[in-house]
Amino acid sequence: METKLILATSAGVIVCRSEEGEWREIGHSLKDRQVTSVIAREGVILAGTTSGIYRSDDLGHSWQAANTGLSLPHVRWLAYHPGISDFELAGTEPAGIFISRDGARTWRACSEVEDLRQKYGWRLPYSPEAGCVRGFAILGRRAYAAVEDGCALVSEDGGETWELAQGSRGAPDHYPADGFIHSDVHSIAVHPGSQDLVFAPTGGGFFGSADGGKTWRLLYANCYCRAVWLDPANPDHLVLGPADGVDRNGRIEETHDGGETWHLASHGLEIPWEHHMVERFQQIDGTEGIQLLAVLSNGELLSSDLGWLDWRQILAELPPIAAVTSLQATE
Repeated sequence: METKLILATSAGVIVCRSEEGEWREIGHSLKDRQVTSVIAREGVILAGTTSGIYRSDDLGHSWQAANTGLSLPHVRWLAYHPGISDFELAGTEPAGIFISRDGARTWRACSEVEDLRQKYGWRLPYSPEAGCVRGFAILGRRAYAAVEDGCALVSEDGGETWELAQGSRGAPDHYPADGFIHSDVHSIAVHPGSQDLVFAPTGGGFFGSADGGKTWRLLYANCYCRAVWLDPANPDHLVLGPADGVDRNGRIEETHDGGETWHLASHGLEIPWEHHMVERFQQIDGTEGIQLLAVLSNGELLSSDLGWLDWRQILAELPPIAAVTSLQATE
Protein backbone atom coordinates (compact mmCIF):
# COMPACT_ATOMS: atom_id res chain seq x y z
CA MET A 1 0.00 0.00 0.00
CA GLU A 2 1.21 3.48 -0.86
CA THR A 3 0.18 6.74 0.78
CA LYS A 4 -1.34 9.25 -1.62
CA LEU A 5 -1.71 12.92 -0.72
CA ILE A 6 -5.01 14.44 -1.81
CA LEU A 7 -5.36 18.22 -2.05
CA ALA A 8 -8.41 20.46 -2.25
CA THR A 9 -7.46 23.50 -4.31
CA SER A 10 -9.02 26.56 -5.90
CA ALA A 11 -8.92 24.67 -9.21
CA GLY A 12 -9.91 21.11 -8.41
CA VAL A 13 -8.57 18.04 -6.62
CA ILE A 14 -4.92 17.08 -7.00
CA VAL A 15 -3.48 13.67 -6.09
CA CYS A 16 0.21 13.31 -5.27
CA ARG A 17 2.64 10.49 -4.52
CA SER A 18 6.00 10.55 -2.80
CA GLU A 19 8.99 9.98 -5.09
CA GLU A 20 12.48 10.02 -3.58
CA GLY A 21 11.24 11.98 -0.59
CA GLU A 22 9.34 14.60 -2.61
CA TRP A 23 5.63 14.83 -3.32
CA ARG A 24 4.79 14.79 -7.05
CA GLU A 25 1.47 15.46 -8.76
CA ILE A 26 0.02 12.38 -10.47
CA GLY A 27 -3.57 13.45 -11.06
CA HIS A 28 -5.68 16.61 -11.38
CA SER A 29 -9.46 16.58 -11.72
CA LEU A 30 -12.56 18.71 -11.06
CA LYS A 31 -10.49 21.56 -12.46
CA ASP A 32 -13.51 23.82 -12.90
CA ARG A 33 -14.50 23.57 -9.23
CA GLN A 34 -13.34 25.54 -6.20
CA VAL A 35 -12.74 22.73 -3.74
CA THR A 36 -12.96 23.70 -0.08
CA SER A 37 -12.58 20.36 1.70
CA VAL A 38 -11.56 16.79 0.97
CA ILE A 39 -11.77 13.52 2.92
CA ALA A 40 -10.81 9.99 1.96
CA ARG A 41 -11.09 6.46 3.35
CA GLU A 42 -11.78 2.90 2.19
CA GLY A 43 -10.86 3.85 -1.38
CA VAL A 44 -13.42 6.66 -1.59
CA ILE A 45 -12.69 10.39 -1.94
CA LEU A 46 -15.27 13.06 -1.16
CA ALA A 47 -14.68 16.62 -2.33
CA GLY A 48 -16.67 19.54 -0.95
CA THR A 49 -16.97 22.54 -3.24
CA THR A 50 -18.76 25.86 -3.37
CA SER A 51 -21.36 24.13 -5.56
CA GLY A 52 -21.87 20.77 -3.85
CA ILE A 53 -20.18 17.46 -3.03
CA TYR A 54 -18.52 15.01 -5.42
CA ARG A 55 -17.55 11.37 -4.88
CA SER A 56 -14.77 9.39 -6.55
CA ASP A 57 -14.22 5.63 -6.20
CA ASP A 58 -11.13 5.49 -8.44
CA LEU A 59 -8.60 7.89 -6.89
CA GLY A 60 -10.01 10.96 -8.63
CA HIS A 61 -10.09 9.63 -12.19
CA SER A 62 -13.87 10.08 -12.32
CA TRP A 63 -16.43 11.84 -10.16
CA GLN A 64 -20.15 11.73 -9.51
CA ALA A 65 -22.23 14.48 -7.92
CA ALA A 66 -23.33 13.44 -4.41
CA ASN A 67 -25.84 16.14 -3.51
CA THR A 68 -29.17 14.41 -2.95
CA GLY A 69 -30.71 16.15 0.07
CA LEU A 70 -27.94 18.76 0.28
CA SER A 71 -30.09 21.89 0.22
CA LEU A 72 -27.15 24.22 1.00
CA PRO A 73 -24.55 23.52 -1.71
CA HIS A 74 -21.68 25.73 -0.44
CA VAL A 75 -19.65 23.22 1.57
CA ARG A 76 -17.06 24.57 4.00
CA TRP A 77 -15.92 21.33 5.66
CA LEU A 78 -16.31 17.57 5.42
CA ALA A 79 -15.64 14.89 8.02
CA TYR A 80 -16.36 11.23 8.55
CA HIS A 81 -17.19 9.37 11.73
CA PRO A 82 -13.98 7.48 12.56
CA GLY A 83 -15.85 4.52 14.01
CA ILE A 84 -18.72 4.10 11.54
CA SER A 85 -18.20 3.27 7.87
CA ASP A 86 -20.10 5.43 5.36
CA PHE A 87 -21.14 7.99 8.01
CA GLU A 88 -20.12 11.45 6.75
CA LEU A 89 -20.81 15.02 7.87
CA ALA A 90 -20.87 18.22 5.85
CA GLY A 91 -20.69 21.77 7.23
CA THR A 92 -22.06 24.52 4.99
CA GLU A 93 -22.34 28.26 4.41
CA PRO A 94 -24.84 29.51 5.54
CA ALA A 95 -24.33 27.49 8.70
CA GLY A 96 -25.83 24.04 8.40
CA ILE A 97 -24.91 20.45 9.19
CA PHE A 98 -25.84 17.58 6.90
CA ILE A 99 -25.19 13.90 7.60
CA SER A 100 -25.02 10.88 5.32
CA ARG A 101 -25.31 7.24 6.30
CA ASP A 102 -24.67 5.83 2.82
CA GLY A 103 -21.31 7.18 1.73
CA ALA A 104 -22.61 10.60 0.60
CA ARG A 105 -25.20 9.21 -1.80
CA THR A 106 -27.94 10.97 0.19
CA TRP A 107 -27.86 13.65 2.89
CA ARG A 108 -30.15 14.69 5.75
CA ALA A 109 -30.22 18.22 7.13
CA CYS A 110 -29.93 18.61 10.90
CA SER A 111 -32.85 21.02 11.22
CA GLU A 112 -31.96 22.00 14.77
CA VAL A 113 -28.83 23.73 13.45
CA GLU A 114 -30.92 25.89 11.12
CA ASP A 115 -33.18 26.73 14.09
CA LEU A 116 -30.17 27.83 16.15
CA ARG A 117 -28.79 29.85 13.22
CA GLN A 118 -32.01 31.80 12.94
CA LYS A 119 -32.52 32.16 16.69
CA TYR A 120 -29.07 33.60 17.40
CA GLY A 121 -28.41 35.48 14.16
CA TRP A 122 -25.13 33.84 13.15
CA ARG A 123 -23.19 35.88 10.61
CA LEU A 124 -19.97 36.25 8.63
CA PRO A 125 -18.00 39.49 8.33
CA TYR A 126 -16.92 38.70 4.75
CA SER A 127 -20.12 37.18 3.35
CA PRO A 128 -23.84 38.00 3.31
CA GLU A 129 -24.57 34.45 4.45
CA ALA A 130 -25.62 33.56 8.00
CA GLY A 131 -22.44 32.03 9.36
CA CYS A 132 -20.80 28.73 8.41
CA VAL A 133 -19.81 25.40 9.92
CA ARG A 134 -16.10 25.00 9.31
CA GLY A 135 -14.94 22.20 11.57
CA PHE A 136 -15.87 18.87 13.18
CA ALA A 137 -14.31 16.67 15.84
CA ILE A 138 -15.68 13.22 16.67
CA LEU A 139 -14.78 10.60 19.28
CA GLY A 140 -17.17 7.76 20.03
CA ARG A 141 -20.67 9.04 20.71
CA ARG A 142 -19.48 12.63 21.20
CA ALA A 143 -19.12 15.06 18.30
CA TYR A 144 -18.33 18.77 18.16
CA ALA A 145 -18.77 21.41 15.46
CA ALA A 146 -17.25 24.88 15.01
CA VAL A 147 -19.55 27.68 13.87
CA GLU A 148 -18.13 30.93 12.49
CA ASP A 149 -19.42 33.37 13.72
CA GLY A 150 -21.71 31.84 16.28
CA CYS A 151 -20.81 29.07 18.69
CA ALA A 152 -19.51 25.63 19.49
CA LEU A 153 -22.00 22.81 18.99
CA VAL A 154 -22.02 19.39 20.63
CA SER A 155 -23.72 16.11 19.77
CA GLU A 156 -24.16 13.22 22.20
CA ASP A 157 -25.31 10.75 19.54
CA GLY A 158 -22.31 10.77 17.22
CA GLY A 159 -23.47 13.66 15.05
CA GLU A 160 -27.12 12.75 14.48
CA THR A 161 -28.49 15.73 16.48
CA TRP A 162 -26.88 18.93 17.74
CA GLU A 163 -27.20 21.54 20.48
CA LEU A 164 -25.22 24.44 21.87
CA ALA A 165 -22.30 23.42 24.03
CA GLN A 166 -23.13 24.54 27.56
CA GLY A 167 -20.14 26.86 27.56
CA SER A 168 -21.20 28.59 24.32
CA ARG A 169 -23.58 31.55 24.47
CA GLY A 170 -24.81 31.08 20.90
CA ALA A 171 -24.89 34.72 19.86
CA PRO A 172 -22.05 36.22 17.75
CA ASP A 173 -21.27 38.85 20.39
CA HIS A 174 -17.47 38.35 20.79
CA TYR A 175 -17.71 39.05 24.53
CA PRO A 176 -17.70 35.72 26.35
CA ALA A 177 -18.18 35.67 30.09
CA ASP A 178 -15.77 33.69 32.26
CA GLY A 179 -16.01 30.00 31.45
CA PHE A 180 -17.49 30.60 27.99
CA ILE A 181 -15.90 30.29 24.58
CA HIS A 182 -15.54 33.18 22.11
CA SER A 183 -18.32 33.03 19.52
CA ASP A 184 -16.09 33.15 16.42
CA VAL A 185 -15.10 29.47 16.39
CA HIS A 186 -12.83 28.54 13.47
CA SER A 187 -12.09 24.87 14.12
CA ILE A 188 -12.40 22.31 16.89
CA ALA A 189 -10.40 19.26 17.97
CA VAL A 190 -10.95 16.49 20.51
CA HIS A 191 -8.06 14.57 22.04
CA PRO A 192 -8.19 10.82 21.28
CA GLY A 193 -7.61 10.07 24.96
CA SER A 194 -10.84 11.65 26.19
CA GLN A 195 -14.04 12.85 24.56
CA ASP A 196 -14.21 15.58 27.23
CA LEU A 197 -10.84 17.13 26.29
CA VAL A 198 -11.62 19.56 23.47
CA PHE A 199 -9.80 22.58 22.02
CA ALA A 200 -10.95 25.42 19.76
CA PRO A 201 -9.07 28.18 17.91
CA THR A 202 -11.24 31.30 17.67
CA GLY A 203 -11.19 34.92 16.60
CA GLY A 204 -10.67 35.86 20.25
CA GLY A 205 -7.93 33.47 21.33
CA PHE A 206 -7.35 29.76 21.82
CA PHE A 207 -9.67 27.90 24.20
CA GLY A 208 -9.68 24.50 25.87
CA SER A 209 -12.26 22.52 27.80
CA ALA A 210 -11.76 19.52 30.07
CA ASP A 211 -15.47 18.80 30.54
CA GLY A 212 -16.82 18.39 27.04
CA GLY A 213 -17.50 22.07 26.35
CA LYS A 214 -19.43 22.81 29.54
CA THR A 215 -16.77 25.29 30.62
CA TRP A 216 -13.83 26.77 28.72
CA ARG A 217 -10.47 28.21 29.66
CA LEU A 218 -8.53 30.75 27.59
CA LEU A 219 -5.16 29.11 26.87
CA TYR A 220 -3.72 31.78 24.53
CA ALA A 221 -5.04 35.32 24.87
CA ASN A 222 -4.74 38.28 22.51
CA CYS A 223 -4.49 36.26 19.33
CA TYR A 224 -6.56 35.30 16.30
CA CYS A 225 -6.21 31.64 15.35
CA ARG A 226 -7.76 29.06 13.05
CA ALA A 227 -5.75 25.86 13.43
CA VAL A 228 -4.44 23.52 16.14
CA TRP A 229 -2.82 20.09 16.14
CA LEU A 230 -3.10 17.80 19.17
CA ASP A 231 -0.39 15.28 19.99
CA PRO A 232 -2.27 11.96 20.32
CA ALA A 233 0.41 10.63 22.68
CA ASN A 234 0.53 13.68 24.97
CA PRO A 235 -2.50 15.91 25.66
CA ASP A 236 -0.22 18.67 26.98
CA HIS A 237 1.59 18.99 23.64
CA LEU A 238 -0.22 21.20 21.12
CA VAL A 239 0.84 23.07 17.99
CA LEU A 240 -1.03 26.30 17.23
CA GLY A 241 -1.11 28.77 14.33
CA PRO A 242 -1.70 32.14 16.04
CA ALA A 243 -1.70 35.58 14.44
CA ASP A 244 -2.12 39.13 15.68
CA GLY A 245 -5.27 39.59 13.60
CA VAL A 246 -6.93 38.30 10.45
CA ASP A 247 -4.02 37.13 8.25
CA ARG A 248 -1.68 39.48 10.14
CA ASN A 249 1.69 38.42 11.59
CA GLY A 250 1.00 34.69 11.46
CA ARG A 251 3.40 32.13 12.96
CA ILE A 252 3.57 28.62 14.45
CA GLU A 253 3.94 28.03 18.19
CA GLU A 254 3.71 25.05 20.50
CA THR A 255 3.18 24.20 24.14
CA HIS A 256 4.34 21.18 26.16
CA ASP A 257 2.45 22.06 29.32
CA GLY A 258 -1.15 22.27 28.17
CA GLY A 259 -1.05 25.94 27.23
CA GLU A 260 0.60 27.40 30.32
CA THR A 261 3.57 28.53 28.22
CA TRP A 262 4.07 28.89 24.46
CA HIS A 263 7.22 28.87 22.34
CA LEU A 264 7.93 29.55 18.67
CA ALA A 265 7.94 26.37 16.57
CA SER A 266 8.64 28.09 13.26
CA HIS A 267 12.13 26.83 12.44
CA GLY A 268 12.83 27.08 8.72
CA LEU A 269 10.31 29.89 8.24
CA GLU A 270 10.66 33.64 7.92
CA ILE A 271 8.07 34.73 10.45
CA PRO A 272 5.94 36.52 11.28
CA TRP A 273 4.09 36.30 7.97
CA GLU A 274 2.85 39.82 7.37
CA HIS A 275 -0.27 38.92 5.38
CA HIS A 276 -1.13 35.26 6.08
CA MET A 277 -1.37 32.59 8.78
CA VAL A 278 -2.03 28.88 9.32
CA GLU A 279 -5.46 27.83 8.10
CA ARG A 280 -5.33 24.09 8.90
CA PHE A 281 -2.98 21.45 10.30
CA GLN A 282 -3.11 17.85 9.10
CA GLN A 283 -1.11 14.85 10.31
CA ILE A 284 -0.09 12.40 7.58
CA ASP A 285 1.03 8.88 8.49
CA GLY A 286 2.71 7.69 5.34
CA THR A 287 5.50 5.69 3.82
CA GLU A 288 7.91 8.55 4.55
CA GLY A 289 7.04 8.52 8.25
CA ILE A 290 4.75 10.80 10.23
CA GLN A 291 4.52 14.35 8.90
CA LEU A 292 2.64 17.41 10.04
CA LEU A 293 1.31 19.56 7.21
CA ALA A 294 0.24 23.19 7.55
CA VAL A 295 -2.10 24.77 5.02
CA LEU A 296 -1.61 28.54 4.99
CA SER A 297 -4.28 31.14 4.27
CA ASN A 298 -2.45 32.20 1.10
CA GLY A 299 -2.72 28.66 -0.28
CA GLU A 300 0.84 27.51 0.47
CA LEU A 301 1.54 24.09 1.99
CA LEU A 302 4.25 23.43 4.58
CA SER A 303 5.61 20.11 5.81
CA SER A 304 7.65 18.99 8.81
CA ASP A 305 8.62 15.75 10.47
CA LEU A 306 6.96 15.47 13.85
CA GLY A 307 10.09 14.71 15.82
CA TRP A 308 11.28 18.30 15.65
CA LEU A 309 9.35 20.99 13.82
CA ASP A 310 11.54 22.17 10.94
CA TRP A 311 9.28 23.45 8.17
CA ARG A 312 9.66 23.61 4.41
CA GLN A 313 7.26 24.51 1.64
CA ILE A 314 6.13 21.68 -0.64
CA LEU A 315 4.19 21.57 -3.92
CA ALA A 316 4.71 25.29 -4.49
CA GLU A 317 3.72 25.02 -8.16
CA LEU A 318 0.13 24.00 -7.45
CA PRO A 319 -2.97 26.22 -7.32
CA PRO A 320 -3.83 27.65 -3.87
CA ILE A 321 -4.52 24.79 -1.46
CA ALA A 322 -7.47 24.84 0.97
CA ALA A 323 -7.31 21.40 2.59
CA VAL A 324 -5.34 18.16 2.53
CA THR A 325 -5.84 14.51 3.44
CA SER A 326 -4.24 11.15 2.64
CA LEU A 327 -5.37 7.75 1.41
CA GLN A 328 -3.74 4.35 1.36
CA ALA A 329 -3.96 3.16 -2.24
CA THR A 330 -2.60 0.27 -4.29
CA GLU A 331 -1.89 2.23 -7.50
